[in-house]
Amino acid sequence: MKVLVVVAVVALIHGSYATLLIKGPTEPVLEGERITLECQYSDSEFNISQVHFEIFSQYIKRWRPVWERSWCYDWMQIEQTGDSLVLSIPRAGKYYEGPYRCVSDAENVTSPDNSSDVFALKVHYMGELSLTREGFTSYLGVPQELKVRRGDDVVLKCYASSSEKPNYYWNKNGDDWILPSSTLTLKKVSAADEGQYTCIAEHPSVESFSKRRTISITVLPEDAPWYESSNGRLMLMTSAAAVSLLVFILSMSVFLCRRAKQTKTSKGPIDDRSQKKPIYKASVESLPSTCGDKQPLV
Repeated sequence: MKVLVVVAVVALIHGSYATLLIKGPTEPVLEGERITLECQYSDSEFNISQVHFEIFSQYIKRWRPVWERSWCYDWMQIEQTGDSLVLSIPRAGKYYEGPYRCVSDAENVTSPDNSSDVFALKVHYMGELSLTREGFTSYLGVPQELKVRRGDDVVLKCYASSSEKPNYYWNKNGDDWILPSSTLTLKKVSAADEGQYTCIAEHPSVESFSKRRTISITVLPEDAPWYESSNGRLMLMTSAAAVSLLVFILSMSVFLCRRAKQTKTSKGPIDDRSQKKPIYKASVESLPSTCGDKQPLV
């Protein structure tokens, strides 16, 4: 009995000093590359099947387990290979970035040895470049050809979602000037401002990540009709959409009102035959009665 107690205490002490290790890429991963994370015990006597991966969620501000799931056609797989637990991500993206760790569910492994050190996974990415115009909603974007009247002000801004703040540059095709800014400002445009302008976004750490967007600016005469400019066309499109929505709502209201009125007028009186002909005692439709008269009941 004493031997069993000693063995149990030794196993408990040995288990309390068990440590988990997590391994991953030693350098930042580029978007689209494959990611592999691995959990291992420093002592191979412990069962790796009682270990799971966790990631720290920036939205809920706590650790949550990592489960196998599919994202479009990419599978996040977790499999046990020998004494290791392997997490495979086929295509790296910004949603996979964050702190990871390995956590043991075994009862004989206590804190702080029941979890590994935190592994910070860094993913370099850059999204598509978008253009917006000051004073206009960003949901409609900027047309490929921007038509403005002479004397108007044009302020354009380009933006790209990136793992690090990009470096932005503006230039005009055919000119040798470069504007190191994400915002292009043209005050009181004239015919000399016509041409094609290009915004370039460069990732500060990855040279291959570079996005560009070109827009053509056409300057109209001051007396040009308002609907020829891009602003006028935008107003026409917005007004047409609003009118179409209003007509649709009115049409549906009229339809529903007419349908409700037809349903109401189509209902007639209840056909109660007992109200149309008298009932006699001797008739088939007579009611039980103790009276012997020959007069109709109704």
